Amino acid sequence: MAWAQAPSDPQATAQKAPSVITSTLLFLGGAAAGLGIHETGHVIFSATFDANPRVEPLHYGVIPFFKIEHDPVTRRQEFVISSAGFWMQYVDSEWILTARPDLRHEHQPFLKGMLAFDLAASTVYSIAALGQFGPLERDTRGMAVSLGKDGWPEPVVGVIVLAPAALDGYRYLHPESRWAKWASRSAKIASVVLVAAAGR
Repeated sequence: MAWAQAPSDPQATAQKAPSVITSTLLFLGGAAAGLGIHETGHVIFSATFDANPRVEPLHYGVIPFFKIEHDPVTRRQEFVISSAGFWMQYVDSEWILTARPDLRHEHQPFLKGMLAFDLAASTVYSIAALGQFGPLERDTRGMAVSLGKDGWPEPVVGVIVLAPAALDGYRYLHPESRWAKWASRSAKIASVVLVAAAGR
């Protein structure tokens, strides 16, 4: 004789299942942490070069925002400062995707928020670089004018910034892909090695 299954307790089930509101707040918190990490990169390297980093309002579009401003520096230092936000993103994205390769199938809204910010920020910057629009203080423009003797075309920098994000997005969807993992890491390392091509 089969025993009848006891009816589930909706309240207990609701307590076990993560709240949609909680998950959303954690996701947004992760995205905010990603933004903080990005901006911290600019601050750290500006301070390293004694460039007096400071927060100032960014006047572009209808949504008020801020920028990390600094004193004039050499072109190579400018390249480092402008690139630092992306470098910090590369570090936390690499940590997340290495520590949690199957993140897509896990309930980790905070980490997913951080990774989403990294991928979205790089993509938005790349689009702005390819179209050459947005505030003059955009990171890709600061990188482009600092490379080589007379600067590089900003769309080229846009592609350089987009490559790791595209590869990391692929890694998120296909964590078993070894080629994507190493291609992503190589692209990130190459973006740092570009310091050697920055003018003085």
